[in-house]
Amino acid sequence: MGESRERVTRADVAKLAGVSETIVSYVINNNRYVAKEKRQRVEEAVRILNYRPNNVARALKGKKSNQILFIADHITNEYFASIVSEMDQYAYSAGYLISLCANRNSPEFVSQVISRQYDGIIVSSASFPSEYVQQFSQAGIPVVVFRRFRHQKSSAGVALLGTGLYTGARTAVRHLIDTGCRHIVYADRISARGHVSPPDDLRFSGFVDEMEANGFPTGPESIICGCHSQEELAEEVKKRLESGVKLDGIFGRNDMIACVAMTAAEQMGLSIPEDIRVVGFDDSSISRFCSPKLTTIRVNQRAIAETAIDMLTEMIGGKQPENVDFDSTLIERDSTIGT
Repeated sequence: MGESRERVTRADVAKLAGVSETIVSYVINNNRYVAKEKRQRVEEAVRILNYRPNNVARALKGKKSNQILFIADHITNEYFASIVSEMDQYAYSAGYLISLCANRNSPEFVSQVISRQYDGIIVSSASFPSEYVQQFSQAGIPVVVFRRFRHQKSSAGVALLGTGLYTGARTAVRHLIDTGCRHIVYADRISARGHVSPPDDLRFSGFVDEMEANGFPTGPESIICGCHSQEELAEEVKKRLESGVKLDGIFGRNDMIACVAMTAAEQMGLSIPEDIRVVGFDDSSISRFCSPKLTTIRVNQRAIAETAIDMLTEMIGGKQPENVDFDSTLIERDSTIGT
């Protein structure tokens, strides 16, 4: 039987640093002046003992840091950068500062976030575990989660915000069908670990539902998934075309994926949109500057950003807001309608 490890306490930190627990509290909460030498001793003791004040959020009930954390899968992604930019302007006017952080799926990451005393957290990540979201909530931190899956549920301290992924996917597929496509492929995410979207992923399920609603059954031949890089995705598209599989439409999970697939088709000698029509998602800059210009789905970034902050503000004030769902907009360009 393994040896049990007792949790490090504030008293342990005080003893190692040679100060009172009150001084430790002042340093941890950063709410009183502490002489530089004493502060350094406390900070060093915290590092040595790996002290994590997991109860900070409860202990500070009624106090505000005026900071909000946004957790995203890919912080270099243009979509997230645009959302955060909109949030930053709106949040600042409401008295908050926004911090952007890449998702790290580990208990240590959750502990680190909790210890930093954020007033609220916004999560936009397909891979961030729901139990971690609950840990934030249980620590007294309100959380707004951008809905990624059909079966996500809200709870006390957690609210859901739908950004239009499902309806946008259905709109994209319906547009391809309306322009004459009958053999449409969904190009899924690129993942270094080869992850694929689960059946209840909103974009993927939107693709499946709209196809089947129009009498086009889907199967493995309708999906390109598990690609580790853009190059692998391009090769997979070429293999499909070389094999003689019928393909006259491509719906990419995002604009970059759609553009990679479109370029691969062109390299095979096919014309866009005469031979294959392509739709992306997000209306990022690449959709406007690639050739041909890409038809895509635009989400209402400003309204989404402002609503997320409003929902958090309500929760910080002790109220549980209603979940919100936004619609998205089809932006038609040359990849489906020609010039």
